[in-house]
Amino acid sequence: MNDPARVFVYGTLLPGERNAHVAAHGFTSRPATLPGFTLHHLHPEGYPALTPGPAHARVRGALLEYTPQTWEAALPALDALEGVHDTPALYTRQRVTLTLDDGQERSAWVYVYARPERLTAPGAQLVRSGDWRDVPGRDGRGPDGR
Repeated sequence: MNDPARVFVYGTLLPGERNAHVAAHGFTSRPATLPGFTLHHLHPEGYPALTPGPAHARVRGALLEYTPQTWEAALPALDALEGVHDTPALYTRQRVTLTLDDGQERSAWVYVYARPERLTAPGAQLVRSGDWRDVPGRDGRGPDGR
């Protein structure tokens, strides 16, 4: 498989956050930044929405790097949490290039929010810092349990 066994996480899947267990085991985590995307916190949903943004925008998160075997086991759980197969999809999985804190670039998957109309409704708050961990009260699950 030529696809990277890596995913950039920026919200509830971050190490130490409430859905980190869904990422399974068998990965290493490294701080990283994703350029060209913006981040919103959704309330009452209780999770972030990542969308394409201006070139200067940055989102902070972590790169999870898996072995091919652990990636094969983790990917279905990640896709399920992110609603990739929901109708309509909640997120889509897209390939991106991100920057590690040491300046190296890596190709990885990221989950991009697929319902942009939600971002114009009440309860969608722009995360100006690009780091979801800066959002107060972010640790409550929303009505959909995600």
